[in-house]
Amino acid sequence: VFCLLAKKERTVGDLSAAVTGVLLGLNLPLTVTVWQCVVGALFAIIVVKCLFGGLGCNFANPAITARIFLFLSFSGTLASSVIPTSFESFKEFLNVSSSVELVTGATPLAIMQSGKGVLPTALEMLLGQRGGAIGETCGIAILVGFVYLLARRVISWHTPVIFVGTVFVLSLIITADPYHALMQVLSGGLLLSAVFMATDYATTPITHGGKCLFALGCGVITVLIRFFGSYPEGVSFAILFMNILTPYIEKWTGRKPLGGVKV
Repeated sequence: VFCLLAKKERTVGDLSAAVTGVLLGLNLPLTVTVWQCVVGALFAIIVVKCLFGGLGCNFANPAITARIFLFLSFSGTLASSVIPTSFESFKEFLNVSSSVELVTGATPLAIMQSGKGVLPTALEMLLGQRGGAIGETCGIAILVGFVYLLARRVISWHTPVIFVGTVFVLSLIITADPYHALMQVLSGGLLLSAVFMATDYATTPITHGGKCLFALGCGVITVLIRFFGSYPEGVSFAILFMNILTPYIEKWTGRKPLGGVKV
């Protein structure tokens, strides 16, 4: 509809909007209402993508930016999450019957930040038996997707590995607890964003050195927000900030052709 009104070429057939919609949906919890999803999708496609020239011209990842927009606009809904009660430790803690399938509750990051509540085990985190956004809970599924994208050569390993590795190392330095550092990696949207968001072609550096610097910056900002900020999660803000710096990173890490002059 926007392309028709603006008399631009209709690009629905390239399915880029569908990919953005799926990624936005995976970044939202089940507590979000349908109309909020619609608002987020309109913001991602029209404001972030179409107004800047369409596919490949947007300065930031549309799904990440829309998630931040929804979080700041509807923080009460986005900050809450549902927890599956299929594992006994949470049933006992929450005092619910076996007929209850889902309850609202804090995410693992919120539990670690507040120090209150029962933190799921590493295995439960990998299996997705925890609170959080739809696409961020099951670590095994995300790792399978990572291997698939690597095998198809859709992405390179640099950004996801360095992003996640930076968060783990810095968390280990701050807490001096390897298990806590591991839980920081498995919690929140780190794995999902590192594999599917921070590897976006249009909004991340194209050079290998640039990808490494981009991922390092994302990891540092994520840890700073998680440990010293007011929000328990900082992945989305970190990627958005580094998206803005992408043109400068490419300039800093770009190779000068032999015999070329500095422009």
